[in-house]
Amino acid sequence: MTKLYANSDLSQGMDNGPLGCIIPAYAALLSEQGYTEHSAYQQLRFLNDMSQWLHQQRIQVVDLSGQTIHRYIQSRHQRFGPRRDEAAILRRLVQLLHAHCLLPVEATRIPDNPRQQIENDYDCYLSEERGLSVSTRVNYRLFIQRFLSFQYGDNSACLADLKAENVIRFIQNQAGRLSPKRAALMVTALRSFFRYLHYRGDITKDLAACVPTIPNWQFSTLPKFLQPGQVQQVLSQCDRSTAQGRRDYAILLLLARLGLRACEIVSMTLDDIHWQVGEISIQGKGNRSALLPLPPDVGQAVADYLEKDRPTCSTRSVFIRMKAPRRGFANSEAISTIVARTLKKAGIDSPHTGAHLFRHTFATEMLRGGATLAEIALLLRHSSINTTTLYAKVDLTALQTLAQPWPGGAK
Repeated sequence: MTKLYANSDLSQGMDNGPLGCIIPAYAALLSEQGYTEHSAYQQLRFLNDMSQWLHQQRIQVVDLSGQTIHRYIQSRHQRFGPRRDEAAILRRLVQLLHAHCLLPVEATRIPDNPRQQIENDYDCYLSEERGLSVSTRVNYRLFIQRFLSFQYGDNSACLADLKAENVIRFIQNQAGRLSPKRAALMVTALRSFFRYLHYRGDITKDLAACVPTIPNWQFSTLPKFLQPGQVQQVLSQCDRSTAQGRRDYAILLLLARLGLRACEIVSMTLDDIHWQVGEISIQGKGNRSALLPLPPDVGQAVADYLEKDRPTCSTRSVFIRMKAPRRGFANSEAISTIVARTLKKAGIDSPHTGAHLFRHTFATEMLRGGATLAEIALLLRHSSINTTTLYAKVDLTALQTLAQPWPGGAK
């Protein structure tokens, strides 16, 4: 990245502006996090402009505040318009200034755009007032982001104008694309969000009451699973001569051989793998932890990825994004996206393409191999055996002993 400094349109702001002292560290951080040269150049241009603005306003780094940064953003928007990543650039800058003791930690808060502020305030409410887990908050926020985007697009969110028909139209648009379970989670998130808005006074009508119920009977359908041979067909689609292929292969093996949940792979850290004893610690739902054996082929796939492909970065997450910034996956959807993409490459047309498809397949294959429901419940780490009884519906051998003769069937 050093050759970026030689560029004439950046050098003046870097050398003369107040931010010149932190620019080299910022460029080094971009390199460490895997940003391309083009992306780094665009971010440095942003900081160059900010440095020149601070110089014109006679503001030193130590005097930076949330209000000052807000003034700069307004000025920049008038000249160039908004950037999608401006909040991320500014947060990265402020974190570096804090780390280098150039700015007091308590001095600066990066202002969010209005949409992000709504989401952040709601997330804070879920955490502090409701005490919900991180995974639940992530799922709720995803649906709230979709709703706000569907309703307002790129415009500012005018919550006071929301009506029941807006809510129903969004649910009708989304429900058909989701499994019954995800659709039920969506309406639960929306009810929670509208109660929060009503409680805060952002809306005058209780829109939570107009959110329809989506039926989701736990035992009304058969579990969706892959047929014998299809798991290997999916695994073979990973190009293990590439970094992404080796990473995706290791993830899919963990799903297929251990029946892990997507969220458990997202939260997996380097400290969870105990190589000497061949075990892996799993942080499951409800903050429950468990030790599982690490099969040799799974261990080898994970080791190959860690040795050859995992980039050097500060996070302890096992699996890292391929694109900058180099960090762990944000949520379970990233794992389900890998599954859906690989299923499509394998030519497997499944009504369900999420990561749970492998978990159902794992349980079904165990049942076919003679495992009891109690043994399956132990490996899947179900808190209740009632959850595991779902798989009794695919145990055709056992069900045959319960089937009554069909009248006239002997004829």
